Amino acid sequence: MLDDELERDDVEHVILKGRVQRKLSEDRRGTRYRIEGPAKDGRPVHVICRFKADGNLIIITVYALMEDV
Repeated sequence: MLDDELERDDVEHVILKGRVQRKLSEDRRGTRYRIEGPAKDGRPVHVICRFKADGNLIIITVYALMEDV
């Protein structure tokens, strides 16, 4: 997140405005989800997360997508 200059508000924005792009169910620790959505400045971002048994969301990693140069 730091290398991509993303803040907590950006992550929240991606989760609320984005969509589940992929469901990753091969992990024995539980299903992970890849959410793609815009940061507050419009950059495309991926959030990888999973739900705990109690319903809380765990954010595993966040990264901005590189634009083609």
